Amino acid sequence: MACTTAARWRPAGVADLIVFESLADFRVKRVYRAGQVVAEDGRMLPWSGSAMQRQPRVRSSMNVDWDTLDFAIPAAGRAVRVIGAIEDQLITEHLIEPPTLRDGLAVADPARDLLKMAVIERHQHSGHVGKGFIKRFGLTRGALAGTVAHDHHNLVVIGADDRSMMTAARAVGSMRGGLVVAEGDKVLAQLPLSVAGLMSDQPIEAVRGGYDDLLQAAHTLGASMHDPFMAMSFSALEVIPHLKLTDLGLVDVDEFKLVPLWVE
Repeated sequence: MACTTAARWRPAGVADLIVFESLADFRVKRVYRAGQVVAEDGRMLPWSGSAMQRQPRVRSSMNVDWDTLDFAIPAAGRAVRVIGAIEDQLITEHLIEPPTLRDGLAVADPARDLLKMAVIERHQHSGHVGKGFIKRFGLTRGALAGTVAHDHHNLVVIGADDRSMMTAARAVGSMRGGLVVAEGDKVLAQLPLSVAGLMSDQPIEAVRGGYDDLLQAAHTLGASMHDPFMAMSFSALEVIPHLKLTDLGLVDVDEFKLVPLWVE
């Protein structure tokens, strides 16, 4: 077996090591943390010792004014810009659609596969909330929310109704970041990401199981995407064409500028 190692030495004389079977396909054989084997042949091993149990020193980044947050979109025209999601693609379409109006508001319309989307700034307590619509996401009821949203990683919510969206958003806030599926007032599945709302301090098996539960719950609500959370996160990435939503509003990536939701 060809074996190579990479090390970062500590003052106490113990090292972090990664052992590879081969540099040709970069397959990891064994991982050492502070001199202790913590993973072997693709499996995590039990950790022990204070060096293995350090808590990450990352401040909370869920700074949202929940008392003023709402998802209402007052009617202001006959047509709106809509993000057109595409399965297994980071690119989205820039669609123009007539909104569904009710009581002076533009609302989600699952029968048309027209869902509401919001991006809530969560780092600086600015109060910025971008609101819009997305198609081809597939939800027939309920909502998804999460703090994984490349590259700003604000709180993103997509839903079939405002009530479910608020439940999902607040559940993410109570976890100090993470991913949630909700319907009405009920949280159906959740995965806490306690490290800045992006990473977990739990074993990979627990995270994988939690993510599988999220996907199952989302698909139960009608989500048609193979991985709706991945699609949601990239629907807020304002550097990939064609239309994206940020906390400041919609971005026409082709023109690289903010554009209004309503089309004259």
